[in-house]
Amino acid sequence: MGMGVFFGGGAQFVAGVMEWKKGNNFGSIAFMSYGAFWLTLVFTWLAPMFGVEKPDGNSMGCYLGMWGLFTLINFLQTLKGNLVGKLLFGSLTLLFFLLAAGNFTGSQSILHFAGWTGIICGFIAFYEASAIMINQKYEKAILPL
Repeated sequence: MGMGVFFGGGAQFVAGVMEWKKGNNFGSIAFMSYGAFWLTLVFTWLAPMFGVEKPDGNSMGCYLGMWGLFTLINFLQTLKGNLVGKLLFGSLTLLFFLLAAGNFTGSQSILHFAGWTGIICGFIAFYEASAIMINQKYEKAILPL
């Protein structure tokens, strides 16, 4: 949960503010929104410790499904960009819809598949971040995007 709050939530939100200052609307909205996603998700996990009712499968399914719709809109915007961005937001869209379906149905098989999709999505995100930093440092395309 610490990763969710500090890296997923805090660091992404700060990255969104930095993208906003650079005039990158897509980057700022994406980073700040997914930063807020992680913060709300961790709060949802911790809230029952403070007397807030734990969400049921339908509630979580709706929550994750709405994030799937938001991510689908972001994915559509990547269609004008590089391949890695398309793969990242495509896999993230699939991940949210799988998580929603798994929560709606209670299917452990769907949630297991969602977990593997999330791992692949994470690798793509790591590759993209690495490629952006390395390519910028060397001022040429070392890792293709």
